[in-house]
Amino acid sequence: MPPWEFITNHGAVLIMVFQHPKITGREISQQIGITERAVLRIVADLDDAGYIARTKEGRTNTYTVNQDLPLPGPILKDVAVGDLLDVLKIGSPDFATND
Repeated sequence: MPPWEFITNHGAVLIMVFQHPKITGREISQQIGITERAVLRIVADLDDAGYIARTKEGRTNTYTVNQDLPLPGPILKDVAVGDLLDVLKIGSPDFATND
């Protein structure tokens, strides 16, 4: 049985697109160890729920995380996404590097 993790794949994808707004699905899949198809499904889930927005720029996407939305589920419904990113010390993206 694989080891369990505190951060779900949805959370990991959200963190990756927050840190690297121009990251590709392939790069995310390689970083977190899931298939590219799974990444695309998670990105669609996050987009549909309003947690991220995708802006098409040519052949690439740029992602923006909505830090004001509450976390899903009943336990942490009063905690905003941005608050979680702060607690986890997830730094803001560096737009100067085009990541």
